[in-house]
Parts: sequence; structure tokens; C-alpha cells
Amino acid sequence: MGITLRAGPVAEVVVDVPPVNALTVRAWEELAGAVRTAGRDPGTRVVVLRAEGRGFNAGVDIKELRDAGGHERLVAVNRACHAAFSAVYGCAVPVVAAVQGHCLGGGVGLAGNADVVVASDDAYFGLPEVDRGALGAATHLARLVPPHLMRAMVYTCRNATAAELHTFGSVLEVVPRDRLRDAATEVAEQIAAKDPYVIRCAKESLNGIDPVDVDRSYRFEQGFTFELTLMGTGDRHRERFA
Repeated sequence: MGITLRAGPVAEVVVDVPPVNALTVRAWEELAGAVRTAGRDPGTRVVVLRAEGRGFNAGVDIKELRDAGGHERLVAVNRACHAAFSAVYGCAVPVVAAVQGHCLGGGVGLAGNADVVVASDDAYFGLPEVDRGALGAATHLARLVPPHLMRAMVYTCRNATAAELHTFGSVLEVVPRDRLRDAATEVAEQIAAKDPYVIRCAKESLNGIDPVDVDRSYRFEQGFTFELTLMGTGDRHRERFA
């Protein structure tokens, strides 16, 4: 259990943190490190980011935030999440996210920064941040859904299904859960069959033409989470949730 890297031309980074894949600061840092390591390996042609268990990712471990006390832990969480999302976006090779079940909060950050998303037919995506007294990952949700739906999802904390995202083109394929790993691997193998130097250049070039700097945009959002915490709102919402 934990964060596992399986090296190879199609490398796998696997998240397995029961019960719901809500990650601590250390786990976010380990995830960032695994993705970076995979991308730096000259033998890697593509990375599949997937999870075991009930869902892909439930975001930050709120109980760790509640129990730690002080603002140091919040700063650490902000930095660790940013590192993980940045590692996926900045990975030297394409990242294929295989999403099942819940993809919430930080999960949206991971999927939204991936190059390709394949999802199971029970997958759903959402940002419960407003209900947790926080903000963040709207930057990444905006890469998955149209602008007005993104705003509605942030304000109301409603979810969107994989089928909905497939109609927007942000989810490439929706498959039964027992086919998810195979479907993601098939897409990854199509990419891995291409000239690896060309693919690495393609990844760098596509990042270079993105209209939004996702790193700066997400850090801007995180500032409001810190403001909410300083004002006491964040702590009240997190305590209610935990």
C-alpha cells in the first residue's frame, strides 16, 4: 500500500491508500516524487497514473489537517499538493490518468493536469472545497469541463460523471471498471509506440502553448484557502467534516 512506481516503457504510478485514497502530506510528496522519477527515466515513454480501491482520489486527508494544529501543516499540504499536480503536468512524457469511482478535490488536480483521462463508468468528478472551507483545483477542473459548469460545480459542490466529461471530450474513453487498467494501458501503448524523442518534444510543446499557467493559477487559488483558515472559516468547516 501507499505510492508505488512500476518502471518500464509504460510506467505505472499506483496510489493505494485505504480507505478512500485521501492523501497525507507525505503521500502527496511521494506521489510527486514517483511521477518525477518515472519521467526522468530515459526508458519511460508514458506514465499511467492509477489507483486501487474504491476511488481514484479523495483529495487531502482532512483529519491530518485538523489534528496537526497551527498553520504549518496547511502550508505543507499546499506545497505538497502543488508539487504533485506540477509533477504530473511537467512530466517529460505524457501521463494517462485511469480514474475510477470518486475523483474529488486533489483528484481533480491530478486528472486535470494529466494528458489523457480514461475513466470507469462509475467515475465522478467534483470539488467539495467550498463545503470544506477551502478553495483550489478550479484551475484543473476548468481543463475538464466548460467554464460555466466549472463555476456551478465550485459554488454548489455538485459532481459531474465520467459520461458527462466524455461528451466534453476531456475523458477519452469510458469503460467498465474491470476494463479500466487495460483501457488506460492500451492508450499508453499507442503513445509508447511512437518515436520517444518526438513524443517528449510534443509534451513540452503542448505545455508551452497552454493559455493558462496552471502552476501559478493553482497557487493563486491556494492563497484563498490560507485566508479562509486565518479567518477561522476553514477550521470550522474542516471540523464539521471530520
